Amino acid sequence: MSAIILDDGLVHYEVLGRGRPLIFLHGWLGSWRYWMPTMDNLSDRFRTYAFDMWGFGDSDHNAERYALDAYVAQLDRFMEELGVTKACLVGHSMGAAVALLFAEQFPDRVDRIMAVSMPLAVGVVGRRLIASGGSSLLDRMLGRRAVSDYPEVEIEATKTDPNAVLSTARSLEALDLHNAVDELDSLPMLLVYGSKDSFVPPLSNEDLRDFDGNVRPINLVDSGHFPMIDEANKFQRLLRDFLETKPEDLGALALKEEWRRRMH
Repeated sequence: MSAIILDDGLVHYEVLGRGRPLIFLHGWLGSWRYWMPTMDNLSDRFRTYAFDMWGFGDSDHNAERYALDAYVAQLDRFMEELGVTKACLVGHSMGAAVALLFAEQFPDRVDRIMAVSMPLAVGVVGRRLIASGGSSLLDRMLGRRAVSDYPEVEIEATKTDPNAVLSTARSLEALDLHNAVDELDSLPMLLVYGSKDSFVPPLSNEDLRDFDGNVRPINLVDSGHFPMIDEANKFQRLLRDFLETKPEDLGALALKEEWRRRMH
């Protein structure tokens, strides 16, 4: 376990590997923990980082910092403190929104983004979060899956400050993430959704056609809200391919047939 002090607050983080910087940003009820298998898998080519945002995991709880712009500032300070000038970002649900907002504010510091289970329909997701009161949210995210199927999430969920969930939900409602994706027209971006996600709606056929060439949307048919857990091997291969694909070739990025054969 590693920790640093940012703006008088303790931030827990993990780091593995050497190479190009790759930063993982967790979602609601998350932490660094569910990223570890993916970080380990990519550590042969990348310097991988994951940190707990304010109010989550083992980082400090501070209600004055529970907003998406505060998490953008936290990422800014984290990169500055660890000497990371530019990085690839992988964000999940709330973390994907943070990655997108960070890229809007600091475009020269982001190489590319993989946004996983990002709530483009922010109104629907925001209302669900607020209705949950910040509690019992894990059951809502999993749908028919059992909490026990996700021990790496369940372990950390009890550490989450419900106020952090509610505050980010309120700040999320004021955003249009679809427009934010469109505005980052020169940044390579991979949008990944689980077709069985009952919390964040997966992309429809119309959505899949509604993006420019720099954005590649992909649905993982056997995944729910946590594709990095539900289909770990496929997720890791997809991320590795994305990170090694030239921007002009992004439209050809796809789930390879040999992955499908190997996974079934």
